[in-house]
Amino acid sequence: MDGLRASAGLLRRGRLRRRRQPQSHSGSVLTLPLRPRKIRRQLRRSVGSRMAALRAQTLPSEDSEDSRLESAVDDSGEPLSGGAAAAIPDAARRESYDHLGPAELLAASLEAPPAARSLQTPRALVEAQTPPARLGEAQTPPARLVPVSVPARVVETTALPCTASHLAVPPAVAPATLSGPQGDSTGGELPRGSPLQRVLAELNRIPNSRRRAARLFEWLITPMPPEHFYRRLWEREAVLVRRQDHNYYQGLFSTADLDAMLRNDDVQFGQHLDAARYINGRRETLNPPGRALPAAAWSLYQAGCSLRLLCPQAFSTTVWQFLAVLQEQFGSMAGSNIYLTPPNSQGFAPHYDDIEAFVLQLEGRKLWRVYRPRVPTEELALTSSPNFSQEDLGEPVLQTVLEPGDLLYFPRGFIHQAQCQDGVHSLHLTLSTYQRNTWGDFLEAVLPLAVQAAMEENVEFRRGLPRDFMDYMGAQHSDSKDPRRTAFMEKVRVLVARLGHFAPVDAVADQRAKDFIHDSLPPVLTDRERALSVYGLPIRWEAGQPVNVGAQLTTETEVHMLQDGIARLVGEGGHLFLYYTVENSRVYHLEEPKYLEIFPQQADAMELLLRSYPEFVRIGDLPCDSVEDQLSLATMLYDKGLLITKMPLTLN
Repeated sequence: MDGLRASAGLLRRGRLRRRRQPQSHSGSVLTLPLRPRKIRRQLRRSVGSRMAALRAQTLPSEDSEDSRLESAVDDSGEPLSGGAAAAIPDAARRESYDHLGPAELLAASLEAPPAARSLQTPRALVEAQTPPARLGEAQTPPARLVPVSVPARVVETTALPCTASHLAVPPAVAPATLSGPQGDSTGGELPRGSPLQRVLAELNRIPNSRRRAARLFEWLITPMPPEHFYRRLWEREAVLVRRQDHNYYQGLFSTADLDAMLRNDDVQFGQHLDAARYINGRRETLNPPGRALPAAAWSLYQAGCSLRLLCPQAFSTTVWQFLAVLQEQFGSMAGSNIYLTPPNSQGFAPHYDDIEAFVLQLEGRKLWRVYRPRVPTEELALTSSPNFSQEDLGEPVLQTVLEPGDLLYFPRGFIHQAQCQDGVHSLHLTLSTYQRNTWGDFLEAVLPLAVQAAMEENVEFRRGLPRDFMDYMGAQHSDSKDPRRTAFMEKVRVLVARLGHFAPVDAVADQRAKDFIHDSLPPVLTDRERALSVYGLPIRWEAGQPVNVGAQLTTETEVHMLQDGIARLVGEGGHLFLYYTVENSRVYHLEEPKYLEIFPQQADAMELLLRSYPEFVRIGDLPCDSVEDQLSLATMLYDKGLLITKMPLTLN
């Protein structure tokens, strides 16, 4: 907290600090209890000691590796349906992966798939065969290697941020419930008992949002252990998970959903939908102006154009739920595009992208070729490439036909192309993340501020350059043996080394976290979160007046944040602001960042609430100087939908 207050210019001396008028809650949905004339000043304890006391009263928190594992019982102690625990590879199986590299992991095979169906080189592919079975069953053979073969051609692209221009009239941002919904906003229904519906229902019973994100990612790449994926394959290798379960993603999105959107929503060519094709080495975009009515869109499809739907999460509740949960796993914006490609065609030229890509095959089949970066400068590319010709490419590191239920992952900088064959269409969703989320991007923000701070605080950075430095420095003197040049270079190295002492690392981390909050999709709530938050209050209009009014927070009420990662406390310009996601749009940056100002006397309490999740904190134990400050802060957060209570609030 000290660092936050320092960066915000809010350092306080002793217990003397600026007081303020209480925050007005005349428009609150809650009724604040009457305040006594003299409010007892609370004894201050450090946030750290309070956190220790809270954790001592609750179950120990999990470490980072165990955070993906979920309990096999619900709150009542009954086993979760679908065998949630069984779906997670057991410890012995997880450890069996740890000593294997990607190539060795591939070799751990029981049987080879048909060569005509999947062709790739070693170290490029992890193929996980899973028989069609219930989600809860973990009877999956080990990952295996598949031999390589012929070249081919074709193409695909990646997901772009869904910007405000991608939605003419944005849908209302009303929190959805993560409970395996029976219907989607596009008009489709999630099939009962589908693997997707079962995992969404399982997530609805997990009270910790971070665990929900870990569980959904585990489901996405099962049967591969996530820790192995992140340690050995993330940002390094292309990965194929083949499941032999065509229903695995059923209910996420379909061509029927796309058709319903074209009929019922204001889908605009160029903003929401692109029509493109790639013929004889040339890509064409054939977007007519105006709304993408079914007649125009399906005519272009019939003419051989691939249809790319930008920002499907703005139209589809299920895609929104899927991405909103996963963004917490990545700590980075999760976006998506959906691609529908006609039989025997291709829509996009070979290229690489600046995002980590997960390709989920939803319908039909598609032949993919993936190539390693050609030169070191293309590895983990910072920007997307122009279109390549076939002559620019070498041998693919992976060549395979994706079928429904399969998953393909490749890092940024990996060239890829894909095409439909055999008279069958293809529908896939590309999930993208980690755009411009590198050490270099972080240092790009840190170093200018470090230089500025160093010049202000250290006289060595303010000393003048040698009067004659241009006589021995510069490109024309790069081969010079002048000792003055050696001394100059050594001085630069010394000063650069000292910059680390002035780097405002935490302040830059806060700014990046603030940006992530703005990038994020609004959260999707579980039944429990909805019932125990402001969204579940029974206040309504009835018989000409509002009823069920009068619920209130008291110092005995126990609360915690709605979800982990939905808010960030940032010091800016001498003030503290809490940025939050609950009022974000499903359209990228359609709204300005949303925030609340947190007053200095409430800063420690706010930090305690952020750090204690998912443990409950009694409002009367918040480290504020007065009951007034405790209730004012808790009520403000509750009214904004940022807090849940341990028990439903009662009415006066």
